[in-house]
Amino acid sequence: MITIKSEREVETMAMAGRILAETLAVVAAQVRPGVSTGELDELAEEFIRSHPGARPSFKGLYDFPKSLCTSINDEIVHGIPSERRVLEPGDILSVDCGVCIDDLHADSAITVPVGAVSEDVQRLLAVTRTALEAGIAAALPGNHVGDIGYAVQQVAERAGYSVVRELVGHGIGSSFHEEPQ
Repeated sequence: MITIKSEREVETMAMAGRILAETLAVVAAQVRPGVSTGELDELAEEFIRSHPGARPSFKGLYDFPKSLCTSINDEIVHGIPSERRVLEPGDILSVDCGVCIDDLHADSAITVPVGAVSEDVQRLLAVTRTALEAGIAAALPGNHVGDIGYAVQQVAERAGYSVVRELVGHGIGSSFHEEPQ
């Protein structure tokens, strides 16, 4: 069942979302060869906690030990940051993060190239950006969640890619994972 949020809850989640967007920008600015995913995690947690009342949503969620999920190259999601996981030139890094304020969450992810990347990787990043934009454009009153997924899938498949069917988006609010899936 989808939980309808109050105006106060929406405002709080928007505040968490703004901090989250800033966090992702701060982390992305530090992505470069030689940096460990553990360093990026420490930076993110420090930045989030520098905002009164804000805390990382992921840390402790389902016993997850860190503030970010950092997945390198063909890792799909939920990579655990570590000092031993050092970024190499040509990698791509998925950074997934959540911020909680007053027990209300925001969640987002970005993918960042590490230095210069191949033409194939540049194409992948461009297609996934286009797929994201198509999904956002399909998020309209009267449309269904399936319309969003369909828009994303169409862009990916037209470009010769596929979508991961085992992992889906989710609602968010007072619980980190809410309906709809």
